[in-house]
Amino acid sequence: MGFLEKLGLKKKEKLDKGVEKSRKGLMNKIGKAFVGKDKVDDATLDELEEILITSDVGVATTLEIIKRIEARVAKDKFVTQSELQTMLREEIADLLEDNAPDKPAEFEADFPVKPHIILVVGVNGVGKTTTIGKLAHLYKKAGKNVILGAADTFRAAAVDQLKIWSERADVPIIQQGQDADPASVAYDTVAAAKARGSDVALIDTAGRLHNKKALMDELSKIKRVMGKVVEDAPHEVILVLDASTGQNAMQQAKAFTQTVDITGLALTKLDGTAKGGIVIGVSHELNVPVKYIGLGEQIEDLQVFDRADFVNALFGE
Repeated sequence: MGFLEKLGLKKKEKLDKGVEKSRKGLMNKIGKAFVGKDKVDDATLDELEEILITSDVGVATTLEIIKRIEARVAKDKFVTQSELQTMLREEIADLLEDNAPDKPAEFEADFPVKPHIILVVGVNGVGKTTTIGKLAHLYKKAGKNVILGAADTFRAAAVDQLKIWSERADVPIIQQGQDADPASVAYDTVAAAKARGSDVALIDTAGRLHNKKALMDELSKIKRVMGKVVEDAPHEVILVLDASTGQNAMQQAKAFTQTVDITGLALTKLDGTAKGGIVIGVSHELNVPVKYIGLGEQIEDLQVFDRADFVNALFGE
């Protein structure tokens, strides 16, 4: 049994429970729409389109899904509800596959460059710092030497919050306190990671988005100073989004991708929302892979995203 399975990252029951609200909402809508119908027609597809949009899949992604299904339905003279649901699963999985990374995130895998620098971004309140702590825990459990950088020096108590997570994950943290220069903290973190022979450094950043230019300038400076210490740093930029905010998360994601080269997404708070459809829409519209999903508050409740497992959980077996 591999490391991920041992930690329960892919446990079916955890994922099923985590997307239960989203699954019930989606399947109830589909069930009501198909009552009394024995075949799929244009009206059925129109209803399906509305269901997907109201399930926070998003307009653009919904239209793409419907277009693909229409092309398949046109080839057959008769398509049942069951066949339509199978098509829906397959097309959603294909959309997620289109944006999937080359291989699943493997905490045990060796990095091509050490230390491997991960910059984590996202607005306040989405679970950014919590996600960093959970990632640190997973890397530590996989035998990696991990270090954290508290470069969110703008928000009150942000440094203290990350320090608490560093203690929970039992990994060191580099900090300078509130109002320190974020780039300076990032530089010190990368330098410390290099000097200590760390495998990976996770760096927190400020979560404000009210001024895109200021955000862009700050993140550009952070990237520039890190690159002076370790070549091509950061090697990953993870955007953390709160799935429970639905289309607001989509707007945040679009704003960030205008200023930062995002390499992966982490969707938090899936266990408390019926808006799980946002996972599909945000990945498709941004053409960025979902790497992690948050399914609870415990340190073990961050799961590596698996498209097949997610689709099966969302629609039920």
